[in-house]
This record gives sequence, C-alpha cells and structure tokens, in this order.
Amino acid sequence: MWWRSASFILDRQQHQNGTVAPSPESFLLSSPPPMADSPLNPKSNISAYYQTRAAHHAVVTSDWLAQAQAAVGRHSDDDGSLGGDKGAAPIGEEGSWKAFSVIDEFNSWRKQPALAEAVAAIRALAAVIRTSEATTMMELEIELKKASDSLKSWDTTSISLTAGCDLFMLYVTRTSALEYEDFNSAKSRLIERAEKFGEISCKARRIIAMLSQDFIFDGCTILVHGFSRVVLEVLKTAAENKKHFRVLCTEGRPDRTGLRFSNELAKLDVPVKLLIDSAVAYTMDEVDMVLFGADGVVESGGIINMMGTFQIALVAHSMNKPVYVAAESYKFARHYPLDQKDMSPARRPIDFGVPIPSKVEVETSARDYTPPQYLTLLFTDLGVLTPS
Repeated sequence: MWWRSASFILDRQQHQNGTVAPSPESFLLSSPPPMADSPLNPKSNISAYYQTRAAHHAVVTSDWLAQAQAAVGRHSDDDGSLGGDKGAAPIGEEGSWKAFSVIDEFNSWRKQPALAEAVAAIRALAAVIRTSEATTMMELEIELKKASDSLKSWDTTSISLTAGCDLFMLYVTRTSALEYEDFNSAKSRLIERAEKFGEISCKARRIIAMLSQDFIFDGCTILVHGFSRVVLEVLKTAAENKKHFRVLCTEGRPDRTGLRFSNELAKLDVPVKLLIDSAVAYTMDEVDMVLFGADGVVESGGIINMMGTFQIALVAHSMNKPVYVAAESYKFARHYPLDQKDMSPARRPIDFGVPIPSKVEVETSARDYTPPQYLTLLFTDLGVLTPS
C-alpha cells in the first residue's frame, strides 16, 4: 500500500520536520480579472478553449495571452483584454435588426465556470427554439441548423462544442410535425426535448462519478494529468465516500493546470503529490491506475486530450497499469483521426521564461491523440464502456 512506500514515508518525515515543499497555492499564477462582458475572439491564433480556461480557472493570465498573441504577429484588441467582439454575432444597438443572437446566449451561459462549453451550447440552442418565430418545422430546423453552424464556427478547434451541437440536433429534431395536429404542439415537444437533453448533460458528471467508484479502492494511488472537471468530481465523490487514496498530479506545463488541480484536491484533504511532467515514468511503479479526462472521444474509441496524455498512456501500458478515461457522452465526436496531425490544431501560449530567438520554432499544439489500445475503460454517463 502507498502509505508504506518509501516515497510516502519520506514525504511524511519531511512534513514532520517542517521541510515540506510550499503548498501548490503559492505557485499559482495571479488570478486574471473577471470575465469580460464581451465574448472571446475565436479568430485569434490562441484557441478560444484556452482563453476560456484563462478566465475560468486562473491557470494563465490575460497578460500572458496578450504576449503570446503578439509573439505570433497578432495583437489583442485595445488594452490586451482576452478577446474582442469579432466572435459575436451582431445584436445591434438601439433596436437593430436582430434581437436574439445565439452567440451572445452561448457566451452568457459559458461565463459559468462549472458549466462545460458543450452544455452552454446546448442551452443556447434550446433558447433558439423558444425564441424562434418560425411557423413550420422546416423553417425551425433550418434556423436551428444555422445556429448550430454558428456555434461550431465560433471555435473550430473545440471537439466537445462540435459534438454537443451535433448530438443536440440529432436528439431534438427527431420529432416530426406529422405526429401532432398543429405546429405549436410540435414546437412545444421540441422545447421539452431540448430542456431534457440539457438536464441530462448537466447531470453527466455526477453519474460518471457514481459509476466509477467501484474502481477506486482503499490505498490506491491515482495519476492524473491536466485539469478535468469530471475527474475532479470522481475524486471528490471518492473522498466524500471516505475512501483513502493518494493522487499524483502532473504539473501540466505550460499552463500549469496540474497546480490548479492539486489545489482543488488539497481543499478536499486528499493526499496529493506534484510531479514535473517528465517524472511520469520515474514514478509509474507507485501508480495503481491512471485517470484522464478528455476533450473528445473519437469513433475509434481513442481520445483527444491535453498534450502529454499519449506519452503517459504509453508508459502506463508498458508497465501494465490500467488507464481509465472519464468523459461525458456529449464529447463523443464523429472524428476518426489516423495520426497525431489528423485533427484541427489547437494552439496555446508557451512561455519558457527566457527570450527565444526568432529562428527557433516553438511547438504550440495543445493536445494529442491517444489510440484505443492504450486505454482500459471509458467512464461515461451511458455506462462503463470498453474503447472498442
């Protein structure tokens, strides 16, 4: 068991001697200002996903994003805020031509840190149905399709956003006007199904947390990578169930998501140890399981997730450690990548702390693809599934 291991005993001795390393909170970057009322700029070279992370999770600062934008030859609007108005559909001023904007509705939902981007899109599409002035099912479906396309083009690198919109369209528009006597009845049915789909999506994390508890046993050591809200919910539920476990948390360079994640675990009084990303193989012999979140689950059964996931899965597979993935069903995407470059690139800011010559190329890709053969099980709100 981990509490008898040499590393745990050494850590405990250091804590008793007063030489324990500073808490993760002391390493966190300063929190950025509250999220601006204006939407992010999805046309930036920095993916909107990482701009959202800056506003919600305080893992990068607005200054850092502005510097990264300037480094690629593009400048932030005005005073270097997180984004401008370019990504928003024009709602007009003083009684303009468009009273409702699905992008504005999406951004208003997206400001809630606990709400996933895909769920915010689902809520926005439900609002489209409620505010629609269409008089036939065909007009309503066309309006929904245009709204869905607008949301997907807002950030083309977000797999969960695209998957959430596609699943919403498939789920909600199954109702036919022929099933009802009039259009208003059919529209009411669509609104009902849209609200139900939104509720199912909101409950997904809690369902996953409950289903995964049988796999977390007393005395286990869990390795996590990145900041995943569903993984946090799984570990939080395990802690509430009085299970004794330890978490090894990678730092998550360059945006240091692991520091944020370890901070959240420390609030739950869960024993947590921070690792530099390159120390994964060194500590894998202490690990009982690896637990990832996912940006998207693709048709092959593999996952697309934060950069470094693939190499951690490779190390775990070579040492016969189970690799579990917690992912909501709205992240199931119609993609079939064949290699690491076979997907839309998502960029993130990189800061090495020292000046980098202009002749030196910097890899700014934010995520990688992990094939299904390196994954053991998928924890989803549809059940515990094998990657196949």
